[in-house]
Amino acid sequence: MAHRAALTYVMARFVVVVGLLSAATTSATPPQPPANAAPVEDGNWTMPGKNAASTRFSGLNELNSQNVGSLRVEFTFSTGVLRGHEAAPIVQGDTMYVITPYPNRVYALDLTKPGAPQKWRYDPKPVAAAQGIACCDVVNRGVTIAGDSIYLTTLDGQVISLEAATGTERWRKQLGNINKGETMTMAPFVAAGKVLVGNSGGEYGVRGWVVALDAGTGNESWRAYSTGPDADVLIGPRFAPFYDSDRGKDLGLRSWPPEAWKIGGGTMWGWISYDPDLQLIYHGTANPGPWNPEQRPGDNKWTGGIFARDVATGEARWFYQAVPHDLYDYDAVNEIVLLDMQFNGQLRKVLVRPERNGYMYIIDRSNGEVLAADAYAHVNSITSVDLKTGRPAHNSEKEPHLGKVVRDICPAAPGAKDWNPSAYSPMTGLLYVPHLNLCMNWESLEANYISGTPYVGANVVMHAGPGGNRGELLAWDVTQRKPAWKIKEDLPLWSGALATAGNLVFYGTLDGVFKAVDATTGELKWQFQTGSGIVGQPVTYRGPDGHQYVAVLSGVGGWSGAIVAGDLDARDPTAATGFANAVSDLPQRTAKGGMLYVFSLPR
Repeated sequence: MAHRAALTYVMARFVVVVGLLSAATTSATPPQPPANAAPVEDGNWTMPGKNAASTRFSGLNELNSQNVGSLRVEFTFSTGVLRGHEAAPIVQGDTMYVITPYPNRVYALDLTKPGAPQKWRYDPKPVAAAQGIACCDVVNRGVTIAGDSIYLTTLDGQVISLEAATGTERWRKQLGNINKGETMTMAPFVAAGKVLVGNSGGEYGVRGWVVALDAGTGNESWRAYSTGPDADVLIGPRFAPFYDSDRGKDLGLRSWPPEAWKIGGGTMWGWISYDPDLQLIYHGTANPGPWNPEQRPGDNKWTGGIFARDVATGEARWFYQAVPHDLYDYDAVNEIVLLDMQFNGQLRKVLVRPERNGYMYIIDRSNGEVLAADAYAHVNSITSVDLKTGRPAHNSEKEPHLGKVVRDICPAAPGAKDWNPSAYSPMTGLLYVPHLNLCMNWESLEANYISGTPYVGANVVMHAGPGGNRGELLAWDVTQRKPAWKIKEDLPLWSGALATAGNLVFYGTLDGVFKAVDATTGELKWQFQTGSGIVGQPVTYRGPDGHQYVAVLSGVGGWSGAIVAGDLDARDPTAATGFANAVSDLPQRTAKGGMLYVFSLPR
């Protein structure tokens, strides 16, 4: 019972009332959210998203915009791995837990002692061959701790539970099959006594799925596929999507060419959120396969969208397809931030999501209705989103066709924003979005499926978008549906964001600069040059000494930094599926690394 109570506490919902929202809102100052909107701040950071609503907001305020300039390094820790470090450090009580990219070692660091020495190390020893089929570096996005257990995934498709105090293995479950091209890079999500995970490998023609495992035993509770018959997708009598285009029998079959759904992608390697009142989890599904859209006519259900599922059974309650018949590898795997807010005078339970397609969605999370969809970046591939049908309107001049090179499609294949998560502050009412400003040239190719090999069907070359800056930190006013401020960054932003009650936002750059800016104005307050590019997720916590600390992993890699981590040739514009061309200068600006940095105020 103590374990289950701890799980319930960890999953406590983060509710924010952010004030009146309507298309005609003109007030210069949005209504302030109530001061007691956040759950009680316990000083821990037990999951990458901080809470079940994925706000990545901390109520700690010892560090603030007035004193952050004095921040200095408290301790560092070398992981010994030289690939992309996309994980969030996790903290509970007197211990910090860090997971590396492949080989996915987990370290427990003792925060009660100077320099935070190692308590224990766990080495899962994943199959080495998994490295060869990871499309976008051998990354891992973090562990999750619930009660006295740690949960992790490995690149070769395993889910593992450890005793938090000792690192002793409790159970291990093999879910992915690397011979089919399946890997696993996401952070596990724990809700209602279940560990939720999904597969990676959409560029290998795998079939996407999300699985719920019993947190105590590792036994499979349910599995839901992203393609195929309704029975496989867990679509039943309670499935009630808001839009007509998502209604019908076995659309996971009928919206594909015959048998194509079996190798159709829709993997689930992104983020999950959870509403304990509705007992629903929310997760996205990735791109259909192959990238060449002419090989898969139809909407390609249920890829490129958001599912709401019953956490106990996995039963689908609604689905919204943000990118039906995905033309550009836009996916729909980004973070899902849960807020309660006024919309046109009515309190609505919503989810807010900066999609890869460049639109900021506000969706009623009880029924899947799109309440608003506004472009937050430069977009010329999609001209608008029809709120009556929920469907995007494509720019016909930018649609790919076999035998033709289509130039200057914006955003590029990683989207206006990829996996790297935003942070929401209930104090400012702003969503802080680290994102990209990239466009691309696209040439469709005929793709042939061979199990365990790439199944893409496109040549892509990316380049900087309008203005020449390749990245941006955007503060998006959720109530007024427009930018509050922007910070242009020369390089693409691939790190997550962190917001705090000290009126601060933290994020890192691809050349290794860790920054703190004023959450209200965007003014730079502090920065520190780390040893390698930052593609990780910053966190903050209260140490055993009662003081606030900030932590981030430095280590360039991921899709954006593959040119460095993978020693790719910058003269090949198609390297890293075209990303190398957009960051051809990165090898001169940063080096491989793998280092945890923890900062605090002098005392």
